Parts: sequence; structure tokens; C-alpha cells
Amino acid sequence: MAFPETIAPEESSAERRQRTRLNAREGTRVLIIDDSKTILAVLKKFLRSAGYETIEALDAESGLELMRQHRPQLVFLDIMLPGMNGFAALRQIRRDQQLRDTPVIMMSGNEQAMEKFFGTRIGADDFMKKPFSRYEVFFRIERLLDENLIPKRLPPPSALGPASRLPL
Repeated sequence: MAFPETIAPEESSAERRQRTRLNAREGTRVLIIDDSKTILAVLKKFLRSAGYETIEALDAESGLELMRQHRPQLVFLDIMLPGMNGFAALRQIRRDQQLRDTPVIMMSGNEQAMEKFFGTRIGADDFMKKPFSRYEVFFRIERLLDENLIPKRLPPPSALGPASRLPL
């Protein structure tokens, strides 16, 4: 699997307000593994504001344990971590029968081709460069939703238009 070479297109604030986003189902658990408390706080805020439950870990070892305990539907995994790095953690995830199908978005402050290459080779579902915007986070999630890797939540009937409310 190759990561798309395009980056998330910029969107005006008016377009963001008008666009209906297909979020994951209410209560979808997301594990964030990053040694930066700032990154953890930002991702947690973005995700919780859209109805996601978050679990956070400051290192890969703790993250893997939380993954086994809570079975998140999505993982944001930093590459540069103290102790075990993100690549080693991803290899463990992909080798574990119970965790292997969990979508993983690798993150790094350094968008090197080698990081993308190794992430792809060992099974990352996407790659996101830090720092990132709220729009970038949800752009990546929506790609996984479109690929049916995360369970979808339909928008409310009012957002679908009048035809959606007609009886069948």
C-alpha cells in the first residue's frame, strides 16, 4: 500500500461549516501514542469534539498494552518514541492476531521518504506530518472511513436532505 502523494487540500472556513462529515460511530475509541504531551492534548481535543473516545500513551510499550486492553478502532502512532520506536510497535501490532487489522496512522515531524517507505512496508494505513491541522486529522480519518476501515456513523437525516425522510 502506498501513501497518497497529495496532501489534504486547504478548505475555507465557510466550506468546512457547510460540509457534512461522516464521523465514526459515537464512542469509537482512538489510541494516541506520542511522547509529546502537546500533540496528545491537541489530538485528544480534536477527536473528542467529534464524539470519539480517546486513550493516550507516552511510549510504545504502554500503547501496546492499552491497545490489548481497550481494542481501539484507530491508532495514531508517532515514529520517534522513547524506548521502542513507532516502527517496532507497528511491527508488533501487525504480527498480533487480535490487533493486526486495527488501522494505524503513523505520525512524524519529519516527512522523509524513508519513513513513508518503512511505514508502508510494515503496514501503516496512512502517514501524517506534524504539525497538523484539525482539517488534516479528519481528512486522514475520512480516508479510512471511505475505505471502510473504521465503522461509519451516518449524518442526521436533516443533513441528507428532504428525500431521505420520505417513507419507503
